[in-house]
Parts: sequence; structure tokens; C-alpha cells
Amino acid sequence: MKIDIYGRKMNVSDSMAAYATRKVEKLGKFFGDEPAVQVTFSTERGMQTAEIAFEVRGMHFRAKERTSDMQASIDGAVASIDRQIQKNKTKLAKRIRHESFAKNIEVMDDYHEEEFELVREKTVVSKPMTIEDAILQMNLLGHSFFFFINTERDGKPCVVYQRSDGGYGLLVAEI
Repeated sequence: MKIDIYGRKMNVSDSMAAYATRKVEKLGKFFGDEPAVQVTFSTERGMQTAEIAFEVRGMHFRAKERTSDMQASIDGAVASIDRQIQKNKTKLAKRIRHESFAKNIEVMDDYHEEEFELVREKTVVSKPMTIEDAILQMNLLGHSFFFFINTERDGKPCVVYQRSDGGYGLLVAEI
């Protein structure tokens, strides 16, 4: 497991980096040496934030914890990812073992009108998956929507989103 440690507007001490490495390596029991993990530390208004992010075989995991102690923030972020994995253990094991991704499809948002200011542009690698897998991925990322290629609808681009009533919605693109 390759672990990159960054400090956002702060210097990370060797002891803090060693502590984070020791804690994050415990997540290796699920994935082995495959993932490259990014650990980012920051301090804002007296609060210590630790953010852990990594991707393994198309599944993204991210946790952010903010406390008054950096070690507690690291522990909380690792525990959060551990809970995500435990909660979805059978679904994740099925996804990781079966390698259901046949090809990578890059989708770019190149629609731009001069009346609107485009603040950010992001290239998304969308992978074919089922609606259930897309909802799982959206929840793991903590997002309110997720774009994917739907294998259940002849490869049509779709967006699954969290509804305000607690359910999920699906937008299907008609091409």
C-alpha cells in the first residue's frame, strides 16, 4: 500500500506521519498492497482535520474527520472508512472479485455558454455498473448524485441521486 501524506497550509511532523501510516495500513487487510492512499492534514480555527481518500478497482473511499486533536481525527477517519467497508462488505466483495468493468469511457462536459461563468471543469471516467452499484458508490463518496453508464439499460448514461424524501431517483439520458 502506497501512502502519500500531505499537509494543507501546515507542516506534518514525522511522528504524525508515522501514526497515520500505521493506522491507514490496517485498511490493507481488505485490499492488500494495491491501493494508493492519500492522507491530507489541515488546521482551521483550532480544529484539526484528517482526510483519507483512495480508489481500488473503481471503488472510491473517502472519509474526513474534524476534531480538536489530530490523532483523534485520524482515528475517526480510519474508523469511518472501516464502517463503510463493513456496512457494504458483501456488495464490495462481489464488486471487487468480479471485475465488472469492461472498458473506461471518458465523458467531458464541453457545453459552455458565454452568459454563464464556468467555475470548474472536471473530466469524469464513467464505468458501466448497475443502479445498485451506483447508489453504493454514491453513498461511499458521500455525494448527492452519481453519473454512470447503466448496464441494465443498454449502456445508457444515467445519474442516480438522493431525493429529499430519503429515497433515490434515476435520470436516464435519451440519445
